[in-house]
Amino acid sequence: MHHYEHFWLDPKFWVGVSFVVFLVLFGRKAWAQAASMLDAKAARVRAELAEAARLRGEAEAMLKQAEADRAAALAEAEQMLNRARAEAKRLAEGAAAEAEAAAKRRERMAMDRIAAAEAGALAEVRSAAAEVAAAAARNVIAERMDAKADAALIDRAVADLPRALRA
Repeated sequence: MHHYEHFWLDPKFWVGVSFVVFLVLFGRKAWAQAASMLDAKAARVRAELAEAARLRGEAEAMLKQAEADRAAALAEAEQMLNRARAEAKRLAEGAAAEAEAAAKRRERMAMDRIAAAEAGALAEVRSAAAEVAAAAARNVIAERMDAKADAALIDRAVADLPRALRA
């Protein structure tokens, strides 16, 4: 190896010095640029974390809203079901009452028909009995009445006429 008298004459020394100067001059710039890039990256990460936290908060709020909407929908469905049950019960009771009223009307109409049939049959029986009684009376009168008994009956009826007219 080659030794120089003074160390500043050694090319390795100057290469080292130039390297140190280079590092001092451009190292600051590179360090500043690397630090600014790292700071920018850290700022982007912080912004992304803040955005993620905001989105998480929105998602939690949306979840709470969805749960509240679900609970409200369940409550509304329960109310609708209760109303439907009450309406069905009311309709069933109305139908039962209407059926009972219709049955009573039919029963009353049947009873009226029976009563009308009984009255008609009774009138026919009375009419037939009156005809039979009239025929029997004719026969009895024809057999028992003669001109003398007929005149006595007429005289008695004429004598009772003033008393019958006053009454």
